[in-house]
Amino acid sequence: MPAPPDATGTAPLWSDTRAATGGPAEPSAELPAAADVAVVGAGFTGLWTAYYLLRERPDLEVLVLEAEHVGFGASGRNGGWVSALWPVSPDALAARHGRDAALAHLAALRDTVDEVGRVDADESLGSGFVKGGTIALARTEAQERRGRAAARHGAAWGDGTVWLGAAAARERLQGNGTRGATVNPHCARIHPRNLADGLAAAVRRRGARIVEGVRVARAGDGVVVLEDGRRITAGSVVLATEGWTPRLPGHERAVIPVFSLMVATEPLPADRWARIGLAQREVFTDHGHVVIYGQRTTDDRLAFGGRGAPYHLGSAVRPEFDHDERVFAALRSTLRALFPALDGVRFTHAWGGPLGIARDWHPSVTWDPGTRTGRAGGYVGDGVAATNLAGRTLTDLVLGRSSPLTALPWVGHRSPSWEPEPLRWLGVNAGLGLARLADAEEARTGRPSRVGPLLARLTGH
Repeated sequence: MPAPPDATGTAPLWSDTRAATGGPAEPSAELPAAADVAVVGAGFTGLWTAYYLLRERPDLEVLVLEAEHVGFGASGRNGGWVSALWPVSPDALAARHGRDAALAHLAALRDTVDEVGRVDADESLGSGFVKGGTIALARTEAQERRGRAAARHGAAWGDGTVWLGAAAARERLQGNGTRGATVNPHCARIHPRNLADGLAAAVRRRGARIVEGVRVARAGDGVVVLEDGRRITAGSVVLATEGWTPRLPGHERAVIPVFSLMVATEPLPADRWARIGLAQREVFTDHGHVVIYGQRTTDDRLAFGGRGAPYHLGSAVRPEFDHDERVFAALRSTLRALFPALDGVRFTHAWGGPLGIARDWHPSVTWDPGTRTGRAGGYVGDGVAATNLAGRTLTDLVLGRSSPLTALPWVGHRSPSWEPEPLRWLGVNAGLGLARLADAEEARTGRPSRVGPLLARLTGH
């Protein structure tokens, strides 16, 4: 039967379905004139940093400043993957830092997935954490080649990735046209906004002040200056602004905001789930060039997202960029084609938001002991777990401790600046177009795309 009209232009699913266990939102704390540590941004990076600082040093005065509300940015809009995925290959890490350093980084990422689960349980964060792993479908000959190569590569690095043949893959996820899949156990599903809200509550319980609705004009070197001219002195400053980083003076070309959009269905009954799969609450993707990602939510919806929205000139971030009906329609069409069991199902939500990408696709944690200013970000969409690792690492750096975390290869990494406009607008949007062309070519020919190598060079991979 035909599906009812789909919703467009709605708030993120995660905002509409957030837990009500805490009652009304807490009013923001009074803005102090000074703090031991000032954190700019109340997303996952900022909240995890505040959490671990106070867990280690309960006596610290920690202030978290947020322009909108807790979890407003990518932390409250993402696909809910707590994964050990990393946008830089272990080969690239090993080439620069050595194989032992690359292995240590991969192990830290795997442990981070479990650390999020431990804190979720210990602090009763209510995120819906379930570690079901990731399944990545191969639905063309070219995707199958990449999937088999990914399994071989994963085996060489001990990351747990295995290849499943078509029958075994369909037992996990009944995607239309599935030829096989890779599966990796190191990923959990969460409800992102519940994690952000729960973490903020835990941070407040430990004594931090979270002040929402304040906009920072500049920060660093022991001072935070707000747009209204007020100044806050701080012993240390942590910048946790991700896709909004280009708005800060001196960081205009550090990362670019690229928009990722999502749609979600109405809750699905058990008989439909029996025809789809994800019985272990796996998250899912495929081996295409255009990034897609999905999960079975805590209330049994399918939430599904992907790239494809354009990059906007001058690293602009505006509310209207969160909604692109052309991309929403493509996401709904892709998901219905992938799962025929969605025939007649209504999509109730459509939303989006920016994530941060550095020029070399390399996330980083930096710390300047002279100005006592730290920063983490550029997660390229793999930040739900990486933010936790960043928060623990920044804690050690702020407290002046050397540790296995501060020795990881992303600490102190300096990405090159993005090109000036309009070159970066042309380059980034050309890359998005090439990814779509590559997938279309492979669907038509069944062979690896001829533009794939060009896409790899353009993105720095």
